[in-house]
This record gives sequence, C-alpha cells and structure tokens, in this order.
Amino acid sequence: MTAVVIGGGVAGLVAARRLATTGEHVVLLEASDRLGGRVAPVVLDGLVLDSGAESFAVRGGAVRAMVDGLGLGADVVEPRGSAWVALPDRVVPLPAGGLLGIPSSPLATDVRRVVDTGGSLRAYADRLLPVLKVGRYPMLGPLVRGRMGPRVLDRLVAPVVEGVYGAHPDAVPVDAIAPGLNSAITTTGALSAAVLRLRTAAPPGAAAQGVVGGVHRLVDALRGALAGVEVRTLAPVIGLHPDPYGPGWTVVTAERDHRADRVVLAADGGAALDLLSDAAPALTALPRPAPAVSTAVLLTVDDPRLDAAPRGTGVLRSSLRDDVGATAITHATAKWGWLADRLPAHRHVLRLAYRGAGTPSDAQVQVDAAALLGFATAVPRSRADVVWSDPAPALAPETLAIRRALQEGALPAGLAVAGAWTAGTGLASVVASAERAARV
Repeated sequence: MTAVVIGGGVAGLVAARRLATTGEHVVLLEASDRLGGRVAPVVLDGLVLDSGAESFAVRGGAVRAMVDGLGLGADVVEPRGSAWVALPDRVVPLPAGGLLGIPSSPLATDVRRVVDTGGSLRAYADRLLPVLKVGRYPMLGPLVRGRMGPRVLDRLVAPVVEGVYGAHPDAVPVDAIAPGLNSAITTTGALSAAVLRLRTAAPPGAAAQGVVGGVHRLVDALRGALAGVEVRTLAPVIGLHPDPYGPGWTVVTAERDHRADRVVLAADGGAALDLLSDAAPALTALPRPAPAVSTAVLLTVDDPRLDAAPRGTGVLRSSLRDDVGATAITHATAKWGWLADRLPAHRHVLRLAYRGAGTPSDAQVQVDAAALLGFATAVPRSRADVVWSDPAPALAPETLAIRRALQEGALPAGLAVAGAWTAGTGLASVVASAERAARV
C-alpha cells in the first residue's frame, strides 16, 4: 500500500507522520525547496523569529499532544500579559474571561471600560431575552448584535475577529469560528452564559501557548519524525487522476508518476482546487474566493519605555478607527519571556500586521506604531517584512461553500484534503484536520 501526501506544510507533515504509523509506504511531495509552509523562521537583527504563527490554541488538545510526542513538551510556554484594543476615543485592555471578545460577565469593570455603562447594560439584557435556539443567528455578527447590542460587537468582537481572522463577524458563521457555541447557547439560554460555560470547560491556563525558540521549531521536529517517509522537495504536482482501471490514484510530477492507493491533498487552497479538477469536477466548478494578501513588519527597537509593556502584549485596532493603517501590533518581547531573555536590556521586538497589497513605508510603520503604543518609539534598529498570499482564505464565503461541499461527500474514496482552507485558521484546526485526513 502506498500513500502520497501532496504539500509539505504542517498539515502535510502531520498527515505523513500519521500515515507512516500504519505501515504504508508514504511519499510526501512539496513544490518549494523547504517544508513547513507558513510556519517558518525569519532572521531579524541576529534573532530567529516566527514569520507566521507564533502560538497555537490549546482547544481540542491536538497540537499539545503532537508537541509532547515530538519531545518539545518541556519547551511549551504561555504568553505573558494580555492584549489591548484601539478604539476611536481610547486604547484600553481587552476584558478577561471572554470568547472572541464576547464577554461572559457583561457588567464587569473591564467590560464597562470598553463599552461604557450603557453598553454593558445592553449586553446584560442578553440574560433577559427569550431563550436562544440553534440556527436563529447562524452568523456571528447578527448573533452578538441581536443579543448584546452593537457596542459590544463594534468595540469588542469585531476588533478580535478582524485582527485575528481577517473577516468581519457579519460574514463569519458561528460554527466555523466557535465550535460548540451554538449548542452551549441552547443549553444555557443566553450568549453570555454560553461563553461562560465554554470558558469553564476549557483546560486551565492560557487559551494559547508557544514554544521556546519559536513555533517554527515544530517543522524540524516533524521532519525528524518522518521515519521511512520518502520526502521530496522541489517536486510540484501537476496532475491528480483517478485510476481508470480500479481504485487508486496517479499523482503526476515533472519527473515521474506516483501510483497511490490513497492521497492526502494538503496543498494550499488554490493549488488544491486546481488539482481536484479531474477527481472532483463539481467541487472545482464552485466560485473561487478572492486571494487575501497580508504583510507582517517585524522591528527591533532600543527603547526603555517599552520595558514596562505599556500596552500589554499588543494592540488590536478597531475598524472604527481610521487613522491607523496597521490592523494590530504585537509587543513580542512583552508577550514571550524567552525572547526577552535573549536580548540586551531595553531592546524589544515589535510586529505590525497589515492587510492588502503594498509594502508600508518606514514612516507609515512608525506612525502606526506610535498611534497604537501611545508614543513614538526610537528609530528601529532593523526591519524584516514577511508577505503572505492566501489563495483561499478560510473564512471567505466561497471557501466556506467549498468546505460544506467537502463535508457532504464531494470527494471520491481514497482522497482526503487537509489544511487551513478546509479546516479553519490556526494550528489547532490544521493539525486536527490533518490527523483526520490521514485516517480516511
């Protein structure tokens, strides 16, 4: 039995590792010259940092189980501090105890600090409204607006969802971004009570964790765990075809054809949909999403005013604020103790996030950093830009429609897909989907 994994990002590495435990001959084909996809390092001022994901959600336990299995469990760390939100009239800490910005205690002082007393009272009315039934509000934005009012949506939920996932809550299905929330609402009867239930049921500690030295270390660890797997880089797949004479597949590369009893397609959304044109033509006939481009600007700065972490671990920008180009700033040395320990006194790492094409100028970056941090920092020592183009954003309506078709059985037997575009953003979703795909 032979299995072929197409794509050497984290999803492909996880799937190949799982398939190798079944005794099958596994071939992993990666189009580029390196493995890991968006989990990759970048060098800045002599530091090796994460260019993409810098943490993973603990929900479900899939990533932590993988990390432990790779021998990195002792290096798992929790972030320090919490994030803030930049509103039109103030910059304040995000409340504790929420989910995607939805407060579990609407009258709490830290919630009132963001939405004012009137907004908190309106949010508390969620407890007094008629019992909420599953399906009444399939999209997150209308759910929050209807139960807690527009102020909670605009000042709390939208900054979190837009900053982390790049989509407005009005366009995000509840089940796609908050699995379990609908059922918890039905049980508890109120949105805030549902959030409290999910928070209570979550594992103790932070909702996200990182790895000393950076999450990119997972890639080398996964590669080292692929005993017996034939790994081929610079091997773009140009065709995927069902065997015309029976079960099985032919995976075509420029150098050779690979005969496979099963295939896990773990390429990014655009490449994956192109390869599915023969195996699942009805699926590839669905409308394609527009690609999304994002840029991360990483800076090192020598400035003792940052030692006190004046804005916590960073700031998410509300869309209500139109004077800042960056969607967020992360104060990485405030967030990760291991990183701060590796730097000289008063040296800090900042990371600004931008959406859309175009590289922000140094002047724009400094203006945005000053607006979010509350003061103009010293001139950066160094800068590194990382640009990502996502051909199938996970929460785009077209991608969600394709995902629904996949869930309804659009793929023939012996073929599975994995990756963020099919599972959702974040390592927790990606790892879990790759594990499932390898078991199909």
